[in-house]
Amino acid sequence: MANEPRGAVASLESLASRFVLESSGRRKSAVARPANAIGLSMASGELESEPHSHRESQLVYLVRGELICEASNSLWIVPPQSALWIPGSVMHRIRARAPLEGYGVFVEPGAAPNLPRDCCAVSVTPLFRELLLRLATRPALYDLEGPDARLVSVLLDELATVSIEKHRLPMPIDPRLHRLVDAMTADPANRATTKTWAKRIGVGERTLNRLLVEETGLSFGRWRQQLHIILAIQKLSRGASVQSVALDLGYESASSFVTMFRKALGTSPARYMASRLATPA
Repeated sequence: MANEPRGAVASLESLASRFVLESSGRRKSAVARPANAIGLSMASGELESEPHSHRESQLVYLVRGELICEASNSLWIVPPQSALWIPGSVMHRIRARAPLEGYGVFVEPGAAPNLPRDCCAVSVTPLFRELLLRLATRPALYDLEGPDARLVSVLLDELATVSIEKHRLPMPIDPRLHRLVDAMTADPANRATTKTWAKRIGVGERTLNRLLVEETGLSFGRWRQQLHIILAIQKLSRGASVQSVALDLGYESASSFVTMFRKALGTSPARYMASRLATPA
């Protein structure tokens, strides 16, 4: 496989074999170490896991491909050269689309006190990436007093300094809002007003805005924009053009879509994807 990640590589389908099931229903690593890394690969098809949790915290770093995670009443999309942090014991479900290559890191509870306490999409620094690739080549039962243990210590220090990325879409719980989410996701180009959407799900406009703010922290307009950002990243990662993404999301022109994207993420869609798809040195 071209550009195959270095080190031990496991298919996503076989990853579960590295864990044992506790009486609480959580999975835990069969290897007792502060942290361990493994390369991940999926050559074809799609994969959707059952909702599950790990005793360890987990970081999934994507080299290429597409990965979506549902956890903590939110949906995250993980584009190439980004990572998702899932704290221990958090119930989550992952969907992946091939061809996919990446790495997983599993961190024991208490191994590092300053790691994020909530799920989040994070940026990956060149140093962290190299530490991760190096750790993935080391034995699972590395010497706790040797160089590999020091490598893990530096990796955990670096992980504690990561920057949070805006790849999160908060998901409401109210069943009426679930209908709204399903309808807007199925037809993202629909530019209907808040009043029209409220009528379609059987609530008043003020009630719709109040419920969205209470359950997601975002107004209707801000939530719809974040939905568009998530869908845009997904489509661009699959190779769609900026013009076609703008059309699919209901923008009058590519330039208006680019303006929205730049305001949200600080760069244009083309530059964003160029940085994601570039092969790290």
